[in-house]
Amino acid sequence: MQVQACLSFGGRCEEALAFYKKAIGAEMTMVMRWNESPDPAMKAPPGWEEKIMYAAFRIGETTLMADDGMGEPEKAGFKGIMLSVNVPDDAEAKRVFDALGEGGKINMPLSKTFWTSSFGMLHDRFGVPWMVNVEA
Repeated sequence: MQVQACLSFGGRCEEALAFYKKAIGAEMTMVMRWNESPDPAMKAPPGWEEKIMYAAFRIGETTLMADDGMGEPEKAGFKGIMLSVNVPDDAEAKRVFDALGEGGKINMPLSKTFWTSSFGMLHDRFGVPWMVNVEA
């Protein structure tokens, strides 16, 4: 069994995927737009034919899924979850934290804690909450 997160970006998925690729080296493994669906019953919400119906991307060893949603931008939101990224050292923690934080909101600045040399929390520009942690 495997559990994977699926992030729904309310119409901003393509922008988010480009941001994660640039910021932390995310690798797109699959992108399907609404107008590419092989199932004729799966129709795009009006005006969303070019939006992303399904995407898969890798960050390190982890695969995440993403989409634009079902044509309801106001429904996008990330509450009650956080994505945690573990990095090997303080320099990489700073690089990842700064990159993800660009245009976002820092909740807890990157700093030394009792369990690690660098830990911080933020919401990126899409509202996705992240924890950045140096593996002990």
